[in-house]
Amino acid sequence: MKKLTLFASAFLLSLGSYAQQALWGGTNIVSPQINEDNTVTFRIHAPKASKVEIEGDFLPPTKVDTPFGPQDIPSRASFKEGKNGVWEYTSSVLPSELYSYSLYVNDLKMPDPNNVYQNRDIATMTNIFLIGGGQADNYMVQEVPHGTVAKVWYSSPGLGMEARRMTVYTPAGYESSKKKYPVLYLLHGAGGDENAWTELGRAAQILDNLIAQGKAEPMIVVMPNGNGAQEAAPGEAPNSMVKPSFMNPKTMDGAIEKAFPDVMKYIEKNYRVYTDKNHRAIAGLSMGGFHSLYISAYYPDKFGYVGLFSAATSKQVNKGVTSDVYENLEGKLAVQFKNAPKLYWIGIGKTDFLYKDNADFRKILDDNGYKYTYMETDGGHIWKNWRIYLTEFAPKLFK
Repeated sequence: MKKLTLFASAFLLSLGSYAQQALWGGTNIVSPQINEDNTVTFRIHAPKASKVEIEGDFLPPTKVDTPFGPQDIPSRASFKEGKNGVWEYTSSVLPSELYSYSLYVNDLKMPDPNNVYQNRDIATMTNIFLIGGGQADNYMVQEVPHGTVAKVWYSSPGLGMEARRMTVYTPAGYESSKKKYPVLYLLHGAGGDENAWTELGRAAQILDNLIAQGKAEPMIVVMPNGNGAQEAAPGEAPNSMVKPSFMNPKTMDGAIEKAFPDVMKYIEKNYRVYTDKNHRAIAGLSMGGFHSLYISAYYPDKFGYVGLFSAATSKQVNKGVTSDVYENLEGKLAVQFKNAPKLYWIGIGKTDFLYKDNADFRKILDDNGYKYTYMETDGGHIWKNWRIYLTEFAPKLFK
């Protein structure tokens, strides 16, 4: 009995030692280290490695051919080995922004073991870091009043589902007030889900900061799941622990657009919101921009503000799909612009593979004299641009 007690004590001590090691991190390596001059130093302990590289969106891009046309992808830079098997790389001076990166050790892609901050973009995990003093100040948690982010479930008869999930941001003060608020419906791109705009897009931080600065009106932001066959994000619905996919069923077949009033019905029943056109906005990136374009055209009396962020604008992106949602777009636009939205906003990157698609769509608007606001930025089909577009679009709403 005494031997058993001694064994149990030793076992518990070993567990405690292991837990304590995990608790305290195991090493004191700092990576990334943001230096005073806004260079960034990355480090990894890899004593048996023969090569260590970093791939990140702060490095000069490499252009590759894809099925969608030429695309910019992140390039790599090499670490140098230092003392005790610690490899190190220091970047050039970087402007204020949110950046993502991954490491390659002997060509094996891996996260930075010293950086716990990561994002999932479809099926790819990357580390992130922020450099303040400019644009990224919008994306940081600041000393301002904070809104609430909730994950709510709603019924969607239009999609034949009893329960679907969406993310809802309510501004600071919502719970303690009795007033009504305007609503921005903010839609994600292909492969994304109801988590994308809060996790990758920093939507809650952007709205908190803009509202606190008086640049944006207090508003509710609704971020639904735009994949019509999903109840919720992968891993967050029953039987959904699958590898996330770029293309999902029932995304650009007209189903999401037709069922969108289910989202609005839930919000207008459960939140204190205005229900008229001029207190509703809809915007989205890429596929979500496609949805925003066609939802607002299909329901022309519902939205007084429309934002297309690097949007797919042509029904050619879903060739072979037949739906009255997509037919006679020019006729639908004529009805929509007869009582024109207060703001029709378009943003696109100069090297985005959808640049020509957007140029063709803008020609339709120009030829018919439909007014819109246009923003062109550097870069391609990337979250950096979509965060910028939200910081530009939100202050123009509900004025």
